[in-house]
Amino acid sequence: MSRVGKAQRTRDRLVLAAVELCAGEGFENVSVGRIAQAAGVTEMTFYRNFPTKESVVLDDPFDPMIADAVAAQPRSLPALAAVAAGLRHAWAGVDDRAAETVRDRLRVIAASHRLRAAMPQSTAATAQAIADALRSRGVTDVDAEIAAAATIAALTAALLEWAQLDDQPLGDAVERALGILDGAR
Repeated sequence: MSRVGKAQRTRDRLVLAAVELCAGEGFENVSVGRIAQAAGVTEMTFYRNFPTKESVVLDDPFDPMIADAVAAQPRSLPALAAVAAGLRHAWAGVDDRAAETVRDRLRVIAASHRLRAAMPQSTAATAQAIADALRSRGVTDVDAEIAAAATIAALTAALLEWAQLDDQPLGDAVERALGILDGAR
């Protein structure tokens, strides 16, 4: 059993507080001070964990898991197939509670013009993690960048749609995006 440290518990409380407040009142109407207070910490603690108010909602905690799963794929797989296989593996390990937090975060993002505008910068970190994982497998720079960009575009569209639904599992949304990239849809 893995134990979550105090720092991670604080980050989790901040994310949950931000999502709950922003879902009810709108991202633009909630201050960092209110998020910190709802999480039971100071504003200074908030800023030690997140550089901006946007980052508490936009930061993707799954980047390392995705990158590791992509890097672990057989070298014989082409770049996009390795990304698809890695993502399928990574998302299979996301539990229902974490998936609901993702859905709630995406709902807040979808409802805020400011967050939607900032989303490409946030997803750039995920694309970079994927491209770096591909490079570690010997994929050329340009092929790694193309595969990562295509994957992020497909996942972003599928996940923003998924966030608006209540009855579809996260894995189905990921599979929809990857199925289109695979040419299966």
